[in-house]
This record gives sequence, structure tokens and C-alpha cells, in this order.
Amino acid sequence: MEVVRLEDRSLALRRLALAGALCALGVVMSPLSFPVGPAKCYPFQHALNVVAGYFLGPWYGAGYALVTSLIRISLGTGTLFALPGSIPGALLAGLAARAIRGHLVPALGELMGTCLVGAYLASALVGPMMGRSVSFQFLLSAFAISSVPGAALGALAVRLSHGRVLGLVGGRLSDNLK
Repeated sequence: MEVVRLEDRSLALRRLALAGALCALGVVMSPLSFPVGPAKCYPFQHALNVVAGYFLGPWYGAGYALVTSLIRISLGTGTLFALPGSIPGALLAGLAARAIRGHLVPALGELMGTCLVGAYLASALVGPMMGRSVSFQFLLSAFAISSVPGAALGALAVRLSHGRVLGLVGGRLSDNLK
């Protein structure tokens, strides 16, 4: 039987609480989007992906992006493109933040995840599932229109909130991820 230390349970609870707060913020801000072709561009999702990647790490960040996207889709404020447009960005933001220290690194990871991986997945999988032929180049530009300002805003948010969030959660949560 595996013994779970109290510190590990407390850290997991703090990560879950922060992920829930970011998810709620993402859903509340979801009407602030604009259409580009079949996708709805939502820069605040990308900003929150950077914040989640930096403070929560890759797995909790991707989980937050998944839950937020599903809620947005169910409320009609997002399309199926929200899934490949947010999850890879949050995952790569967290992986980048874990690999290299710095406030801009998760923003670059978010851009790579959303613009390259997300646009490819959306053009190869989501577009055909929706009965639409959408080119990778079109989605790359549409996702970049949303992701570039969002990632910049997220990097700024990480920079400005760094000390306050770390004080509240007792250190950088992603430092303790395995």
C-alpha cells in the first residue's frame, strides 16, 4: 500500500483549486471572442494557458484547457476547434516552463502548441469531423491571430502575478511535478 504524504495531498488540492479558478475565469470571459472562419478566436484562453502552464505544469494545465473548452462548447461560446486550439498550447506551455526557467518561455510554448500542433490537429481531425475542409495554413493564421496577443497577455500576467501567486500557493506548483 502506497503512503501519500500530507504535503503531496495539499499540493494536489492547491493545484486543483487554481485550475478550477482559471477554468471559471476562462468560461466567464468566453463571450469576449471574435469569429475567424469556422473558429472563434479567444485570446484570453491562450493567456490563461500560459498562466496555467507556468503555475500548474503541463498535465494540470492541459486538464484545465480540456475542461474549459468542453464547458465553452456546451455553452455555445466555443466550437470544436477550441479543443485542438487550447490543449496543445497549455501542454507545451507547461513543458516549456518545466524545462527552461523564465516568464516568456511558457508563452513561446503556448504559441508552438497552438499554432503548430493545434492547427495541424484541427485541420487533420476536427475540420473533417465537422464536414469542413479547412487548410492548415488558414488555421495556422487564425490560431495565431488569437494566440499571439493571448500569449503576450499571459506572459505579462505571469510576470505581474509571480510573487503574489507563489505566496498564495506556497511556491511554484510545477516545481513539484514529476
